[in-house]
Formats: sequence, structure tokens, C-alpha cells
Amino acid sequence: MAILPCGSTCVAQWGIRPQFIVRPNVANRIVSAQSGVTCIMRYLGGSSSSLFSRDSFPLLSYMGPYQTSHRRRGSRFIVRAETDYYTVLGVSRNASKSEIKSAYRKLARSYHPDVNKDPGAEQKFKEISNAYEVLSDDEKRSLYDKYGEAGLKGAGMGMGDFSNPFDLFESLFEGMGGMGGMGGMGMGGPSSRSRAVDGQDEYYSLVLNFKEAVFGVEKEIEITRLESCGTCNGSGAKPGTTASKCTSCGGQGQVISSARTPLGVFQQVMTCSSCGGTGEISTPCNTCSGDGRVRRTKRISLKVPAGVDSGSRLRVRSEGNAGKKGGSPGDLFVVIEVIPDPVLKRDDTNILYTCKVSYIDAILGTTIKVPTVDGMVDLKIPAGTQPNTTLVMAKKGVPVLNKSNMRGDQLVRVQVEIPKRLSSEERKLIEELADLNKDKAASSRR
Repeated sequence: MAILPCGSTCVAQWGIRPQFIVRPNVANRIVSAQSGVTCIMRYLGGSSSSLFSRDSFPLLSYMGPYQTSHRRRGSRFIVRAETDYYTVLGVSRNASKSEIKSAYRKLARSYHPDVNKDPGAEQKFKEISNAYEVLSDDEKRSLYDKYGEAGLKGAGMGMGDFSNPFDLFESLFEGMGGMGGMGGMGMGGPSSRSRAVDGQDEYYSLVLNFKEAVFGVEKEIEITRLESCGTCNGSGAKPGTTASKCTSCGGQGQVISSARTPLGVFQQVMTCSSCGGTGEISTPCNTCSGDGRVRRTKRISLKVPAGVDSGSRLRVRSEGNAGKKGGSPGDLFVVIEVIPDPVLKRDDTNILYTCKVSYIDAILGTTIKVPTVDGMVDLKIPAGTQPNTTLVMAKKGVPVLNKSNMRGDQLVRVQVEIPKRLSSEERKLIEELADLNKDKAASSRR
């Protein structure tokens, strides 16, 4: 993009076609109508000087998560900037999710290639979809707000990780009528419904006891999921029959209705009711009723790693529901729930335990048996141990998840028991001990 001075008006160019119109008397604000990039030009020179002259253009700055650079070639400045997703959708930086979703729907309807035949509409549609995918996801939005696109790429969410914009569009407009069946590439291309559709993920809740979660375990689980129909091989059509082009929509999967209004002709694009948006008419398979998938039960061997806890999720790739029309299967997510131990309490990778010792043992010291996840272990209580002292049993805790050679500790809190009743002999001995302490204290004061 180059910014060229043209008298009192400056034109910023990207390639060949003008993209920006800048007028000095409008707060020096530049708005890109096609790329969605918003820039602020700060003009520090006199009002009578040329805005982009060689001597009076001291500062060029961008607001938000941009990276910019400029250099001089005569009177030309070259400006590069990252995409501002908020500007692409036309929302403020503190916009709510509902506002972002509403803005996306409005723009997606306008720039969808099946509706907008202008050059560049498809690219604009993809930019809108990418912006919505980032800003509608709390984690991605947080990274973007802090670090811009570089933050997304650094977290493994680069440009190559964006979803198919037409699948995203269809997921939001599915069943809404009007635009619900659209999503093809335009220019007479097929409807999105005739493309492959990936299968949805499946979820399974797995209950483990305390030690299974600590040390890991192998489990065999039984799940119910949608699998490709063996009768029609996932096509949804009855074997022996041939699909034909839908006569209602001409194979496009969508129909356009027109109505003349005082403002002009209003056109509405709707999913074809005859073919359901596929563009084809076929006899449905008797086994799957035309869906191409049937629900079946399968047993899966699952290896649970050591150190999982309640809320942990294990991902088993491609074991979710089958896709439609050759789409990839979804994943299986196993959500862990751990039954608490009545004695040992878990605190991250540490295990907490409370033991009781008599005041005599606390004074003189002793060795006691302590339960751990490895079994009963001897623990030495040092002489003179004070009440509520915490003793550390190193590496007797929970293994670090995915690092089984690293373990936490077991923390033992010592409670000293003071007897409420004493025998006469015990009382006599305690009184003698008290007298000795008094004599010792008196001697130390002399």
C-alpha cells in the first residue's frame, strides 16, 4: 500500500486500486473500506503545509495491535499493517459476544459470494469469517487483544488454523431460512450442503477411584456414536438407484425469490425445500433414512495417564461421529471424574494427611505408620514436635501429568492430643515434672 499526495487530498493505494481517501480536515483519520484497517495519522506540521510533504510529516502511528513501517521514496510512504479484526466487523474493542455475532451475520449476508458477485467479495467474506472466529473465542480474543496476530501465531493459532469460512457461515445460519443453505463458492458453484461435512465430537464421562487417577489405568469403555452406513456406503441413497439433478433449483441447492417494493426489487435466497440444499434428488436408503450414518455401539480400549484429576479431558482422535459425504470423523473426548479418598486429600500434585500423636510422643519423639498411595510407610516424629507441625514425605504425592518420573510430596500435619483426664499416678508425675520446670526456671534467673 502506498500513500500519495494529491494537492490537499491524499490517496492511499494498495497495489493499483485506491483503498483509502484521506482529508486533512477530518481529524486525519484513515479508514479502509476493503481491508478493514483503521489508522490514525497524526499531523504535527502547520495547517498551511502539505499533509504528506517531505518536510512536514513527522509521525505516523497506529492504534491497536498493528505492526507498521514507513519509508520515503521521494514523496511516497509505504505502510504495512496487520488486520484489525474489530474494524473488519465494525465493532468496538469492548463489544459483547452478541454484538460481534450480530455484526458478523450482517456482513456475511452482504459479502457471501453466492449473493455478492463483485470482485473481491469472496476474499472479504473470508476476512469477515476469520475476524469472527477470533473475536468469538475467549482464548483467541484475549491473545489477540494483547499481542495481535503474532500472539495467535505464537500460540499455534496461525492463519492456517482458521476454519472453513463457508462451514462457519452455515453453522450460524443453519435453519434460519434465507441464507441457511448457502455456503458455496459462488459463480454457479455447488451448495455447501453438497460438500463434505465433518462429524461432530462425542463426549464420555469416565469415573475413576483415587489410586487409578494417581497412577493411571487402562480401561475399556463402550460408546455409542454415528458410523457410516454400510448399506449405502455413507451416500444416503438407496443402493441401485442414481441421484438426479433437482429440477426445483437446477442443482444449485438454493432458490431465489424476487419481490418488487417501492425501494426496488428485493431478492431472497433460500434453501431448496425439494432437495434440502443438496442439489440432488435420490431415493433414501432404507437403513439410514438418507442420512448416510447409523448409530452403533463400539468398545474402545483407553489408556488413562498417571496424574489425571476431576475435570481432565482425554482426546481420542477420529473416534467421534462419522462425517457426511466423506467428511472427516469427529473426536472422542473422555471427561474424567475422580472419587475422593476418605483419608488422603489431593492438592494439585501434593497429598495431604493428618495424624494424631500423644503429647508424650510429641515431647520424646517416635515413629508411626502413615498411609500413602504407595501403602503404609514409617514416619519419624522428631522430639519436641509442636502442634500443627507439617512434616514432608518427599515424592510420595501424585505424578505430574505426562511426566510420570516427577511426583509431588505427601504433607503430614501433626495434631498433638492432650488428655482430658489423668490417673492419680499420671497426675503425680506431671506435678513432679512441673516442679522440676519451676526449679529450672528459678535457677536460670539467678
